[in-house]
Amino acid sequence: MLDPKLQARIIQEARDFMKHSFKPELEGFESDQDLKKPQPPLQKARMRPKEQAILLPRDFEALELQDNLLELLLRRKSARVYTGEALSLLQLSFLLWATQGVKDIRGKKYATLRTVPSGGARHGFETYLLVQNVQGLQPGKYHYLAVEHQLEFLGRVEDASQTISASLEGQSWAAKASVVFYWSFVPYRCEWRYGVFAHRVALIDAGHVGQNLYLACAALGLGTCAIAAFDGPNCDAIFDLDGDEEFMAYTAPVGTISAMDQTAEKAFYQFVEDEGL
Repeated sequence: MLDPKLQARIIQEARDFMKHSFKPELEGFESDQDLKKPQPPLQKARMRPKEQAILLPRDFEALELQDNLLELLLRRKSARVYTGEALSLLQLSFLLWATQGVKDIRGKKYATLRTVPSGGARHGFETYLLVQNVQGLQPGKYHYLAVEHQLEFLGRVEDASQTISASLEGQSWAAKASVVFYWSFVPYRCEWRYGVFAHRVALIDAGHVGQNLYLACAALGLGTCAIAAFDGPNCDAIFDLDGDEEFMAYTAPVGTISAMDQTAEKAFYQFVEDEGL
């Protein structure tokens, strides 16, 4: 058992971080933007520049999307039971665009305006995928190039189901997803503008990304479940991240779902009834 005093101190430190109130020692703080230091790139450079990237389709009008906002909000929920059927490339393209798609660029290369809000339009996240069953894509790991709306193939993954389960702290149900989204955080992209104030804002931004994935899945009749319980160093290693200047921050499997699986879905919360909660 964790020492109660240590636990209390950790909790208090976390609360203070969330409050993010001004401290006297921060008087006179200037960001690297204030100091006119070079701006970091709007997105990570291609990891496999010698290989041709995959151009994703954008004909989203061809999708049979549910577009009633009230209905989408009512249907939005976590799904942990997947049928294992394939996603279409167009469906995956829509999910990527809905969560990190670039609608415009402000200035020459100052900021991207995306489908999700971000403090100062810094958009500190990169999207990676472990693909198991998507039409037109070979199984393996991918990196999303948001500005170009392209995917670059990073390589095959041996025993993908086990890799997914291990990366998500043994949550084997997620290994049945058609694709798993992994979002990394590139801290300096936000620190350049906000410095010591960057990190709480980035956590808020992550929520925008996750909610857009939920709503996009609801519009497509797909299922997802945001996951914060993941093995950070393991996820970093899968996608060759250094774990400091870029590290994993958020994950979510996506798969096809069926109304026939509602009993299995409810089983995840059987303890509520068993314990009379």
